[in-house]
Amino acid sequence: MMLRARMGAALLLVACAPLAPAAETLTLERALELAERYSPRLQTALAEVERANSGIRTARAFPNPELEVLSGGVRARVPGISSGQGTSVSIGQPIDLPSPRAPRIRAAEEGLAGSRFALDDARLMVRADVRQAFSTVLRRKAEYELALDNQKLLEQIRNRIELRVKVGEGPKFELTRSDAELQVAANQTQSARLRVTQGLAALRVLVGAPLPVDTDVSGDLPAMVPVDSLQALRQQMLDRYPALRQAQADVRRLQARVEAERSLRVPRPTLFAGVDQDPEQRRSIFGVAVPIPLWDQRQGPIGEAAAQFQQAVSNSELRRLELNGDLEVNYSRLLVARQQIEAFEGGLLKQAENALKVAENAFRFGERGFIEVLDAQRVLRSVRADFLNARFEKQSALIEIDRLTAKDLPGDSR
Repeated sequence: MMLRARMGAALLLVACAPLAPAAETLTLERALELAERYSPRLQTALAEVERANSGIRTARAFPNPELEVLSGGVRARVPGISSGQGTSVSIGQPIDLPSPRAPRIRAAEEGLAGSRFALDDARLMVRADVRQAFSTVLRRKAEYELALDNQKLLEQIRNRIELRVKVGEGPKFELTRSDAELQVAANQTQSARLRVTQGLAALRVLVGAPLPVDTDVSGDLPAMVPVDSLQALRQQMLDRYPALRQAQADVRRLQARVEAERSLRVPRPTLFAGVDQDPEQRRSIFGVAVPIPLWDQRQGPIGEAAAQFQQAVSNSELRRLELNGDLEVNYSRLLVARQQIEAFEGGLLKQAENALKVAENAFRFGERGFIEVLDAQRVLRSVRADFLNARFEKQSALIEIDRLTAKDLPGDSR
């Protein structure tokens, strides 16, 4: 019996120890600012924008001219003709026809637009992930506080039972039962504390900044703001969400590529000009070279470009359907969480608290046993946990709705 009591007290001291003061305390605004600066996902998206910019310069570039210089000996085979050195110099300029040039440039420009939309999408994802991780840390800390309160309450009950056992007013099995319940509560508190540490580690990874290991967060859930109807939110998503606009830009890019591939069926001419010189004479040469599309009529590249275009159209429609589904799911989560919060605030939480007070008073005066107090305490703990889950479920749904409606993007992202 004494060994169990000592074990329970030791666990209580460990679990009830306050979290060590952090070297740095993050607010949500500071975490978002650091993520904007250090997030590898955003750095990758920025590099893709630079690559697309270079793609436009490549598409607008004209083909380089070709210079040909030939030299060799000239030996006379007929009497009266001089022998010596012969030289041929020529230059050729491939002509970039307007028919393939215009769609090629248009495809590169749509690629740049798509990369910018991808950057906006990455920014929304990073901000949403950081907000979710920050909210998760707040949730874990709240769960830790609930577990700690529960443990303290069980410690008070155990002390009363121990006093009653000492004076002979209560059976010893109640003290044994209370010791076991206290140890379970201490273990739950310690597990909740470890989950706080895990949540902080996940937040540091998402932020990407070199933060100290003992960084903590400071904040609370924002106040509930009015939310538009599902139809209004859907329209906002269709008009603003970058991933949809990126898919549409990809469709336009591949459509321009199909046009460019088809225009390449017209052979690209090359203009030539040159000089041939030998010991007897000097000749000027002008001409044009045109490939004859006899064997390769570009049916393969045109077919590949057309198939990629159809694939992009299908992917754009699939993306729209998936996002509509995500919006409806999160809107339903928000409505359910709101109803639960209203129910808890409307009386469930207060009823559970009153039930525990009644059970404690009855136990104090010997009218009820320890089991009734435990039951009432478990009900209160369950109600508080459900209330906490509903509050953070509401916040999680709001974060996802804000992401899907591109709330954090200022105006037109293009």
